[in-house]
Amino acid sequence: MAGRAQIPTSNSALIAMIAEEDTVTGFLMAGVGNVDLRRKTNYLIVDSKTTVKAIEDTFKDYTTREDIAIILISQYVANMIRFLVDSYNKPVPAILEIPSKDHPYDPAHDSVLSRVKYLFSAESVASGRR
Repeated sequence: MAGRAQIPTSNSALIAMIAEEDTVTGFLMAGVGNVDLRRKTNYLIVDSKTTVKAIEDTFKDYTTREDIAIILISQYVANMIRFLVDSYNKPVPAILEIPSKDHPYDPAHDSVLSRVKYLFSAESVASGRR
């Protein structure tokens, strides 16, 4: 289909993680982790020593890598770089905000959910329904 984003299929597409240690560890134990030949990983463990710049740089790197199909980011980490998450508008890699052990999920701050609400409200206005 023309116009659809293609996920590279020569090897496989990766899931990237930006979250606190417990979340990343759980996903690594499930087999999500990857280290390539240049020693680049597909995860960033965020703790009290991680700078916002490091999170921003990692997010920008993951969104431009062709081998990543999904980026899972803890919602509280996404709130630190909200301007980047909200301005990202490409379908691949998909950005999904997830809860963490210490920070509960807040649907009001979820960028995907707000876009869906916007689309449905725009659709109902366009069709004359409210």
